[in-house]
Amino acid sequence: MTSFPMRRAIALALVLSGLARAAAAQPARFLVPAAAPGTRWLKGNTHTHTTNSDGDTAPEEVARWYKNRKYDFLVLSDHNVFTDPATLTSLMDSTFLLIPGEEVTTGFQKAAVHVNALGITRVIAAPRDSTLFGTVQKAVDAIRAEGAVPHINHPNFLWSIDTATLFRVKNDRLLEIFNGHPTVHNIGGGDWPGMEDAWDALLTRGKRIYGIAVDDAHHFQGEFAKARANPGRGWVVVRARSRDAREIVTALDDGRFYASAGPVVDAITVTESALSITIARTGDFKYTTQFVGANGEILATDKSLTPSYRLRGTETYVRARVVDSSGATAWIQPVFTTRYRERAAP
Repeated sequence: MTSFPMRRAIALALVLSGLARAAAAQPARFLVPAAAPGTRWLKGNTHTHTTNSDGDTAPEEVARWYKNRKYDFLVLSDHNVFTDPATLTSLMDSTFLLIPGEEVTTGFQKAAVHVNALGITRVIAAPRDSTLFGTVQKAVDAIRAEGAVPHINHPNFLWSIDTATLFRVKNDRLLEIFNGHPTVHNIGGGDWPGMEDAWDALLTRGKRIYGIAVDDAHHFQGEFAKARANPGRGWVVVRARSRDAREIVTALDDGRFYASAGPVVDAITVTESALSITIARTGDFKYTTQFVGANGEILATDKSLTPSYRLRGTETYVRARVVDSSGATAWIQPVFTTRYRERAAP
C-alpha cells in the first residue's frame, strides 16, 4: 500500500503537471510594437554603387537618379570605399537624404562576404578570418564597433553563405532577402534554399532578423535589362519621424519598415489580436497576401486590399507577403509572440 506522504506527493505532481499542460495550452501574447506618434513612411535604398567602386555612374548622378524618382533617402555603398555625402550637400534638402555607408567587402576561400555598413563616419577595413563564419562575424563586429548598422548582403551570390552560418552570426538584424542584381540567386537553386526560405529557417530556429530588399544597382547608363544591375528594383519603406540618418538606420535595425520590389503599403497595424495591412492599389493591379508562420507555413491567404490575420497566440511569429498581379512582392516584417525566444547559436 502506498504511504500517505507518497500519495500526497503523487497528487501534487499530477496537479503541477496538469497546470503545466494548461499553461502550455494557453495562447501566448503577441508583442505589440509601441505606438510611434508623428511618424511617416520614408522610401529608400540601402545598397547602391558608383564609379568610386564598380558602378558606371558618378556619385552625384547616382544620387540624382533616386532623388528625381521621389526616394526619401539613399545609401551609396561602394566596395571598401566611403563615399562621403558631405561632398554632395547640394543634392540634400528637406525631401532627400544621403546616409553614409559602405559595402564592407571580404571573403573566405571562394565565398564572397559582403556586409553593408549604414551610418558610418569613415571607411571600415575589410576583415579576414580562417573560417567563413569568423569572416562574417568580424565584418558585423567591425561595423557595430563604429556605431553603425550592418546588413548581410546577397548570401546566395556565388553560393557563399549558407543558412547554418547565418544562424551562428550574432548582433545582426538585417538580411537581404531580395537583391536586384541579376546574379545573386534570390530564389536559390538545386539543394540551396532561396532567400525567403532561408529567412523562415532562421526565424523558426530562433534568430530574430528582418528582411530587406535592395537594388544593388551598378548600371545607370545604357540599356535597362534583366541581365544588368539597374536601379529601381528593390527598396525599403521605413517608419520614422524625420529624414534623419540615425533615426532611419535605427528604425531599420528595429524592424520598423517593410521591404518591396513593387507593391506599396499604406498602413501596417499590429494589435494583440491581429496583424492588418492596407495596400495602396496601383492601376488595375490585384493583390494576394499570404500570412506566413514557422517553417514557412502559409497560415492564411487574403485577396482584399485590407488583408488581416487574427493572431491566435499559438504561433511563434507571423509575417506577411503581398504579391501583385505582375508577380512583384512586398514583405511585411515578422511580429513575435512571448513564446518566441531568441536562441544562442552553438
